[in-house]
Amino acid sequence: MGNESVPVRSATHERPHDVAVMLSDSNAEFDSPCPSIDVLTERFQRLLRRDDVIVCIADGEKLPVGFAFVTVRPSPYYEVPIVMLEELYVHPGLRGRGIGTAIMDLVETAVSKADVTEIQINVDEVDVDARRFYEKRGFSHYEDGNDYRMFCYIKELTR
Repeated sequence: MGNESVPVRSATHERPHDVAVMLSDSNAEFDSPCPSIDVLTERFQRLLRRDDVIVCIADGEKLPVGFAFVTVRPSPYYEVPIVMLEELYVHPGLRGRGIGTAIMDLVETAVSKADVTEIQINVDEVDVDARRFYEKRGFSHYEDGNDYRMFCYIKELTR
């Protein structure tokens, strides 16, 4: 379980297709519905230009091998914004080699410069490996002072 020493950097607006492909791959891995790569690329073209979005990419020898997509938002609970880690993906064949750790290190460095107090993430209960990874990094699904778990509820709205 060593670090692969892949370069990890913040994505610029020139990388929307790379992020779109990895997000599509992530959703395919878990049989989750996902817009087409063209639609995702178009959306990331806009998102990567926003001040409240951070995307970090790990580059392999020929193709990107992982990414994190983070949003920064205000909260009435703090004077400073909080962060939502929307997506973290590492190519399945490269997991356990420190790439996710390197991506998260860059994410945490980037958001600490934004004077952020809290990072949140939603993880499926059955995704034991992801839960173990986040817990190793200090994430918890228990709020300080409470002995009950936190949950994320979702309701899709129709248009």
